Amino acid sequence: MSAPRLHPEFFIRLFLGGSAMLGPGKAALLEGIARTGSISAAGRDLGMSYKRAWTLVEDLNAMFREPLVESARGGPGGGGATLTDTGRQVLTLYREIEAASAAINAERLAALKSMRPAGNNG
Repeated sequence: MSAPRLHPEFFIRLFLGGSAMLGPGKAALLEGIARTGSISAAGRDLGMSYKRAWTLVEDLNAMFREPLVESARGGPGGGGATLTDTGRQVLTLYREIEAASAAINAERLAALKSMRPAGNNG
């Protein structure tokens, strides 16, 4: 499975107060953790360093009353990470907000794109 695009045509970054932000990178990391069962593997899939992935997880866990990710240290049985119920709920809500916003703004996005120079896809 390929890593999700971090720069889709349309994305939402939510400012939740203070320095708390939730956007496409953190959402993709949460999806990767759910998929791989590992913070480091999810980060690798997204081209993030081990430290960056862990820092983002720490940020995410601090943003809400309950943690979004639970992790277990490695060892003979191996480590791992899972999304908590709160983590799954936050990710679902973010993706629903993103999808609804994209659907509502599809015509506006098309109008903006039509105003760009021909052949300019970037």
